[in-house]
Amino acid sequence: MNAMTFLINTAFDLYIMVVLLRVWLQWSRADFYNPFSQFVVKATQPVVGPLRRMVPALGGLDLATVLFAYLLMVAKFVALDLVAGNPLAMSSGMFLFSAIALLKAAGKLLFWVLILRAILSWVSQGNNPVEHVFHQLTEPVCAPVRRILPPIGGLDLSILVIFIALQFINMLIGDLVGPVWYAL
Repeated sequence: MNAMTFLINTAFDLYIMVVLLRVWLQWSRADFYNPFSQFVVKATQPVVGPLRRMVPALGGLDLATVLFAYLLMVAKFVALDLVAGNPLAMSSGMFLFSAIALLKAAGKLLFWVLILRAILSWVSQGNNPVEHVFHQLTEPVCAPVRRILPPIGGLDLSILVIFIALQFINMLIGDLVGPVWYAL
């Protein structure tokens, strides 16, 4: 069972990250002609395209893609329940837990993109298309922090501040939701 649980978790988590990347690319108005962006769009378009005809966008947020990511998270937990031998153990708590897990996945995605951006900034020559998209994705998050805490001696501490904030939010969600989820 552990092997199947690992496989289900990995497959769903990777695809959910790609779907969340699509939402993030649209929100940050990143270059959609970049090869990395094209991969994300082509990997999600078969489902998101038809869903967009039924679910309208809300401002700058693509609700169809967010709904798809949420449904993937629900499907992940249903699949994990089936593998664990709890067929149709769906409850109203599962839907709330899926929404919270989706928020945590978005935070985890932000963390990894920031890590990759920092590493690429150290080793890259600046002509990498993935680095360009990562910069476009993270700049709307880093710029407000950089206005409050400007680079000191050429060292940009905004990413470190965001890491601390992400860890705080992650722990806060665990503190607030953990006891509630175990009670369900």
